[in-house]
Amino acid sequence: MRLQIPLFVRGTDAAGEAFLDLIKTLDISSTGALLAGSRPMNAEAALHLTIPAPSPVSWSYSSLPPETPPIQARIRRQESSGEIQLIGVEFVKPLD
Repeated sequence: MRLQIPLFVRGTDAAGEAFLDLIKTLDISSTGALLAGSRPMNAEAALHLTIPAPSPVSWSYSSLPPETPPIQARIRRQESSGEIQLIGVEFVKPLD
């Protein structure tokens, strides 16, 4: 489904440098997602995706976590669109 969700992405870029970036999804399914970012990445690299959430103080339920547990994914394709990198990832474990 076409859905834009901000994500924190942790991994290693094409230059071999570790990074943590805030990017967004363009579409997402239970088995993968298309991400839009500005950093070129290594083909087949492993990524950890985390969906940020509002502070628990703003929620009526203080037991909610401030973020989701990381989702492990692997890059399956990548292409440039101007200055934007379009990154297709497959989740290691499909989402429930």
